[in-house]
Amino acid sequence: MNEKKEKELMNSLEAGEWQPATNFKNIKQELENAAKKTAVKDHRINIRISKRDVEALKAKAMEEGIPYQTLVTSILHKYVTGNLKEVGG
Repeated sequence: MNEKKEKELMNSLEAGEWQPATNFKNIKQELENAAKKTAVKDHRINIRISKRDVEALKAKAMEEGIPYQTLVTSILHKYVTGNLKEVGG
């Protein structure tokens, strides 16, 4: 989070614009259930990909500190849910 956004958030909090959730336990349970459903990997696919691209994926994954398969899964998930954003271009 950048400094400007962090300051805006702190100002909002200090101005009393935030209220505690009255049904926190229910919200937490719903979010936990959604996370569990999202995390289920119950299907396997096989693809052919160039060695160069695999090595590039592994390098990016190492930068992120995650396994490259996890990175590929994340990219595909973001793409199919419409959340993959192109940078630059």
